[in-house]
Amino acid sequence: MSQDAVTILVGTTKGAFLIAGGPDRQGWTVKGPFCDGWPINHIIGDPATGVLWAGGGGEWQGAGIWRSEDDGATWQLAKLTKGTVDDWAAKDPQFAAMMNWTYQPLPFADQFAQIWSLGYAHGTLYAGTKPARLLSSQDGGKTWQEVQGLRDHPSSGSWNPGGAGLVLHTILFDPADADKIWVGISAAGVFATEDGGSSWDRRNRLSNTQPSAEPTHPAGPRDGEIGHCVHNMTRAPGTADVLYQQNHYGVWRSADGGRSWDDITRGLPSTFGFPVCVHPRDPDTLWTIPLNGDMAGRFPPDAAAAVWRSRDGGETWQAMREGLPQTACYFTVLRQAMARDERKPVGVYFGTNSGSVFASIDDGDSWQEVARHLPTILSIEALDRR
Repeated sequence: MSQDAVTILVGTTKGAFLIAGGPDRQGWTVKGPFCDGWPINHIIGDPATGVLWAGGGGEWQGAGIWRSEDDGATWQLAKLTKGTVDDWAAKDPQFAAMMNWTYQPLPFADQFAQIWSLGYAHGTLYAGTKPARLLSSQDGGKTWQEVQGLRDHPSSGSWNPGGAGLVLHTILFDPADADKIWVGISAAGVFATEDGGSSWDRRNRLSNTQPSAEPTHPAGPRDGEIGHCVHNMTRAPGTADVLYQQNHYGVWRSADGGRSWDDITRGLPSTFGFPVCVHPRDPDTLWTIPLNGDMAGRFPPDAAAAVWRSRDGGETWQAMREGLPQTACYFTVLRQAMARDERKPVGVYFGTNSGSVFASIDDGDSWQEVARHLPTILSIEALDRR
């Protein structure tokens, strides 16, 4: 990867892909699949060093995190739990030889099935799992420990799985304070720590303002909370701990680090969607991709794709459609499949379950399809080496 390039990091059901656009974010080229074709739920990179990490796995492989220090040319696997392949190989020497399998002790045995999210800040790499646990690594992903304080939260026995299971899918950081971390769990809600993970607060409380619509869905706000089925969450730039989330019933904003939430869905065509993305310098500019509803097909309303942008913290919204399909569009954009770079103007990127990647290099005003026919896209991140 060029030192001044943007690379779109793509996690899919059949491995990781790298889509490079060069310094001008044009002429995109696709490389992959990597990680032996594992399902990759999330791939991230360190812009300072270019190191890549890809987390995933499943019932067959077990859970693991891949690492590359050479722009994806080679990858090393830190396998964390066993899968069906390990059980079969342990009992069948011929199968073990065919799979080039050798016994290795696994640090977490069969405690979780997949890695669902990754985050790197302040020299520590974090990983979220299915079922929901938080892991940390102090050596760049070679060895891992559990952040026990989250699993010890008094509410953990009551956490319920969302449609994809009980997954820890979002990990956020305060860039100025290594002890402040937020995570999103479906469907247990938002949790935050301010002591490096020793203790955690559950932060799902409604603010005193009324939601924009009366809930008609079991996942909607009630009993003073916004609903626990958080789909995706992001932290705005600055020191104010402004957070945004798309959950199962709307888009929400918190001005106090998640201690209370305001409904900012009014103006959007639906309450349902998965990703939300915020500008790297302007805390009031954000993007989301509404879908028509969880029981209505989970595709863009009227089968016409649009990224909706707000310039005022969710007070008003505008549909950005130029370059996006406006007829017979039935794709879904999943919870981790939208990201942005840090350039001027900002580049915004999203991937679909039909295998397309769309890019905008003008703050979302217009879009182009930069890759197609990939496997189902599970995550998108933008690695900016400038």
